[in-house]
Amino acid sequence: MKGYVLGCFIVGLLSFGCKDKVVPKDIDVPTTPNLVLFFVDDMGWQDTSVPFWSERTQYNELYQTPNMERLAKEGMKFTQAYSTAVCSPTRVSLMTGMNAARHRVTNWTLYKDKLQPMETNHKTLKFPEWNVNGLSPVEGVEKAVHATPLPQVLKEAGYVTIHSGKAHLGAIGTPGEDPLKLGFEINIAGHAAGAPGSYLGTENFGNGKEGRKVWAVPGLDKYYGKDIFLTEAITQEAKLAMDSALEKSKPFFLYMAHYAVHTPIMADSRFVQKYYDKGLDSTEAKYAALVEGMDKSLGDIMDYLDNKKISDNTIILFMSDNGGLSAVARGGEKHTHNKPLSSGKGSAHEGGIREPMLVKWPGKIKPNSVVDQQVIIEDFYPTILEMAGIKNYETVQKVDGVSFLPTLSGKSSGVTRPLFWHYPNEWGPSGPGIGASSSTRVGDWKFIYYYKDSSMELFNIKEDIGETRNLVKEQPEKARELAKILSDYLRNVEAQIPSRKDTGEQIAYPDEILNIYKS
Repeated sequence: MKGYVLGCFIVGLLSFGCKDKVVPKDIDVPTTPNLVLFFVDDMGWQDTSVPFWSERTQYNELYQTPNMERLAKEGMKFTQAYSTAVCSPTRVSLMTGMNAARHRVTNWTLYKDKLQPMETNHKTLKFPEWNVNGLSPVEGVEKAVHATPLPQVLKEAGYVTIHSGKAHLGAIGTPGEDPLKLGFEINIAGHAAGAPGSYLGTENFGNGKEGRKVWAVPGLDKYYGKDIFLTEAITQEAKLAMDSALEKSKPFFLYMAHYAVHTPIMADSRFVQKYYDKGLDSTEAKYAALVEGMDKSLGDIMDYLDNKKISDNTIILFMSDNGGLSAVARGGEKHTHNKPLSSGKGSAHEGGIREPMLVKWPGKIKPNSVVDQQVIIEDFYPTILEMAGIKNYETVQKVDGVSFLPTLSGKSSGVTRPLFWHYPNEWGPSGPGIGASSSTRVGDWKFIYYYKDSSMELFNIKEDIGETRNLVKEQPEKARELAKILSDYLRNVEAQIPSRKDTGEQIAYPDEILNIYKS
């Protein structure tokens, strides 16, 4: 194995050149674990029968995710894990270790060089030229962040790198749209778009639909016309890819990135009837079936590892890319699908950014353990590389993430660092916490600043998880403290800030606004 890794590394240098390449050293090859990152799209904190709060809720009773329960019993549950409020920023942070304020892929990507219509048409704000082209593994792509992708580091360290499902990392016509250019050796169904044309094999997963070509899921031709759900198809392909890795006697990194549970909300016939029988409206029954189908995939992957007798040397990480959809396309009352959390996808409130997170590492993590350590999506980059035993590596980007390996081993210092979110964009729908904003969480306190009107919110999340009481007026000094922390960070990373359309002036930083009030 050691010889193979060295040979692979040398070949990589000869094939691609040394510029901006990762230089892994000190790899503990004999015990190198397999890595499975099970990544769900739009899955909310409450879309599971596993409670991530101090008590069970009606949603924990509604959804059936027995394999998440199984993973939680065998691993560690994180109750305060965060992503960003929409998909592409999270995915780029995952693949680069950078905070969104630094990488500037702050909204969802699709078309090259184009801002979203809801941004260009905004009545009062002019939005910055964010990196609409997403992630680029090479220099020179305009409006893209040049970075060393996570799978590239793992590939050069000897891993077989497998992408299965949704990519949504780069705009159409740019290198970042293709997972094979980002360090993945195998790409199953990944391309530029962030949603499937259809979940149904009988509809060829959207291929052939007039006017919907951009959303058609690629590379699954063998399933066309068959009665198979997309979640199942990419799971079957992922197992075949793992087979090929095992035949090479190499460790693998499986990025199991499901399109589920993103819209279009379609019925998975394997599970939907039970939810109809419970009396759920049609949309919510279909959504619950999407969730359960995702969970079956998790169980299938875990069963595969057990059957191949490699579970003991395989790490599984489970995470979602943003909060659960609630503002649009759902049944029932808007902004309530993640309660007790406020709001949902697209929001700076907890419902938009807090995620279900689980980690299993046999022999390293105490089974059935729970931690409230705060982690954020960019932390996965250094953590996964440390898990893989890659100690010395070089990246073209500055990595903002902090490894949570000490937390997994029970050695966390307990020190809480500020977490930051930056969304100088427009998502479209309206609702609590939705709109152009920047925010920070420091300990139990969370501060949000909205660019449209320079309004602010301050919450004590420990005492008010639902963000129902804005304490800016009651706790002005705490608001001022967090406003300065946030403003200093935005200045330090040169974060892009919206401007006023009428004057062209950049919107003030939150500490500047508070200083005006103070004076």
